[in-house]
Amino acid sequence: MKTLIPAVAIALLPASAWAQTGDDAITVLGTGSAMPLDLTGQPVTVIDRQEIDSIQGGDLTRVLERAPGVTFARNGGPGAQTALFVRGAASQQLLVLLDGVRMTDPSAPSGGTDLGNFDAMSIGKVELLRGSNSVIWGSDALGGVLALTSREANGLQASAEGGSYGTFDGQASAGIARDAYAVNLTGGYSTTDGVSAAATGTEPDGFDQWRIGGNARIDIATGLSFVATGRYAQGKLQIDGFPPPTYTFADTPEYQKTKQASGRAGLRYRSKALDLDAGFAMYDTRRAYFDPSQPAPYTFEYGYAGRSERIDLTGRWRLPHSLALDFGADSEWSRYSGTYDARQSANLTSGHAMIGYYGSRATLAAGLRVDDHSRFGSEVTFGANGTFVVTDGLRLRASYGQGFKAPTLYQLYSNYGNAALRPERSDSYDAGLEWSAHDGTARVSLSAFRRDTRGLIDYVSCWGVTSGICTNRPYGTYDNVGRARAQGIEADVELRPSDRLTVRAAYTYVEATDRTPGAFTQGNDLSRRPRNALTLSADWTTPLEGLKLGGDVRMVSDSFDDAANTVRLDGYALATLRASVPVGEHLELFGRIENLFDVNYQAVAGYGTYGRAAFAGVRVRM
Repeated sequence: MKTLIPAVAIALLPASAWAQTGDDAITVLGTGSAMPLDLTGQPVTVIDRQEIDSIQGGDLTRVLERAPGVTFARNGGPGAQTALFVRGAASQQLLVLLDGVRMTDPSAPSGGTDLGNFDAMSIGKVELLRGSNSVIWGSDALGGVLALTSREANGLQASAEGGSYGTFDGQASAGIARDAYAVNLTGGYSTTDGVSAAATGTEPDGFDQWRIGGNARIDIATGLSFVATGRYAQGKLQIDGFPPPTYTFADTPEYQKTKQASGRAGLRYRSKALDLDAGFAMYDTRRAYFDPSQPAPYTFEYGYAGRSERIDLTGRWRLPHSLALDFGADSEWSRYSGTYDARQSANLTSGHAMIGYYGSRATLAAGLRVDDHSRFGSEVTFGANGTFVVTDGLRLRASYGQGFKAPTLYQLYSNYGNAALRPERSDSYDAGLEWSAHDGTARVSLSAFRRDTRGLIDYVSCWGVTSGICTNRPYGTYDNVGRARAQGIEADVELRPSDRLTVRAAYTYVEATDRTPGAFTQGNDLSRRPRNALTLSADWTTPLEGLKLGGDVRMVSDSFDDAANTVRLDGYALATLRASVPVGEHLELFGRIENLFDVNYQAVAGYGTYGRAAFAGVRVRM
């Protein structure tokens, strides 16, 4: 399939069923405090545990593709480096939170979060805010915020599945919840033989990961609790490289090891007028690269280590006359080192406040944030959003948000660094309509958006140049050289024609283009940003002893793999069939076929992808 024309989605737009979640869904992404979705003017999608289970499997991208505004690029099979683009923003411009901990990788050259290290079977809830929101979330929230909440159990739960490409994914949780305390422990293991990372290769590149996590709550006094959460994951990913004598991308025995540790501990206070959360959070990641083809002791090639530590205080003060003040302050210390880079560190201290009116028919909120970075100084960001109930079931919403992303320690101080870098900045606009039927049988959401980004940090080659920024930089360095614009429309549908059948559709049209004045790429599409993406899904509970059948179709249009727009990636359509059936009170059997029609496609030029694959599994709840 060469293209997916906008007319496919335009034909769907008149259908009266576009919505992301029910009115009772709760999100923390709009203000930092838990609130119903219909009280925020910002576009947020919430995917709950029941829907995640119905999708099946450990591939988080299959869950996220049900939200509008998202596309992906993956360097190989599941477990390989996975980038998530929200409304055309770069993957490192998306802030990812796991159980409230910022998962920005301090050891990565451009920061960001590799979603290949997360398993959907361990996730209980997904929240995605689309658009800039640095007022609440600070650095990295240019394109949006993705909040993942780990799965919890009150009792015993376990699931396991296996299938094509030597794949196995297992997860087990045990927990107990009482009024005065709760504790949960979970663990999992994933493995796959994979496919060759190099599309021309024949040797499969596998992935293995084991993980453990947990959380706890202990009530200390009325309204006051101690809360803690933690996660540790260790994985090994086989990769391909550029072997001699041709130095072209091909099979090699190289592999990467990654260790991640994250956690947060603190106090939570809840009262009628005031909510407070205070805590200390930590995220540590270590990546090492190996090449067994080299003689000992040179098998180890290089590695990176990064760590961030953060103290934070956030709260909501409920004022008279339907007013509320959301506020917060935090300080983060980050450090980075590499095999060829000396250890560097930085501190970012922030404070924010947002005042809002939350009435029965209208809400309006506006806020300001000040961030002070130990390396480049202060940044101020602003944001505002509102929503108005036009008539029963119909809601109008709009938002404006600014975003910024601090340069990484690698970009500032590595052998290619530039200590004079400034943050990337963005201005984001969004307006939309949401409608829901009184009986819950149909929901509709339609949005238009635009984001302008300036000061984008990119690598500048110094080949043949020895003056200016290239002085004493024989290879190159980083600089604030870019501008970009992303604009488009989103539509999200949910239809429930009966208690047994649910039909969904999520469509995005986005023009993400380079706006850098004078650049040879000015006017080009940003790399790996397809203009059209559509996900259709249906789930039916049959009358046959609880048998459930479902299917998904993901359609993505053409895009370009490079900034010069010379390497085209053809569009594609992938179909999945799913089934599950209960066996007794505590057992469920499930299975699916992915890439049903065995489509040969690429999300990144030169990298392999799965063909048709079948999986089956079991889920137990006690």
